[in-house]
Amino acid sequence: MKIFLIEDNASIIRGLEYSFLKNGFAIESRQSICDAREYLSISKPDLIVLDITLPDGNGLVLYENTIKRLEIPTIFLTAVDDEETVVKGLDIGAEDYITKPFSTKELLARVNRILSRNKKDKIIRIEDIEYDTEKMTVFKNGKAIEFTSLELKLLNVFFQNVGIVITRETILSKIWEWTGNDVDDHTVTVYIKRIREKLGSDIIKTLKGIGYRLDGK
Repeated sequence: MKIFLIEDNASIIRGLEYSFLKNGFAIESRQSICDAREYLSISKPDLIVLDITLPDGNGLVLYENTIKRLEIPTIFLTAVDDEETVVKGLDIGAEDYITKPFSTKELLARVNRILSRNKKDKIIRIEDIEYDTEKMTVFKNGKAIEFTSLELKLLNVFFQNVGIVITRETILSKIWEWTGNDVDDHTVTVYIKRIREKLGSDIIKTLKGIGYRLDGK
């Protein structure tokens, strides 16, 4: 797991880098909004620890304008402790708000709690099938199932839309989008049949004349 620290206090940076590394995290740090934006343009950490008062601007603005759309869990770590700012930080979407001075152990505990919760949210379990939406991996009773790239992309559509009907027209359109090849209804039938056989399950239901639906239990 990679933590991204946006903080201009060198002493805090050194202390947190030591603590996170000691606890098994990878960590990157930047001391300004400009440098943070540059880093986030090429990398996506698992969690951000963000100060509000930075040399070239306000961390709240950085969160609203850049981090929020990237959907990266964020903890504000700041000396700004007035009620209005705390409420705003949480209202705009931050996972947590910790004021300085702070306990490193408490920060680590909150980081672990957030990462653990988000990790669970990325796993979809239906019957004995487990799908990791981030890694796009599929397991049955704990054993990995191998799929082709196109099969995985189709599965991803189903698992991201559990209980929702996916029409045959939508699947045809997706296959064309991914491959650039025109395909017909028979091709769709063949792909779904292969996926079902590999899953060893009937969780993908056929709605005759309409399409398919992945049923959650």
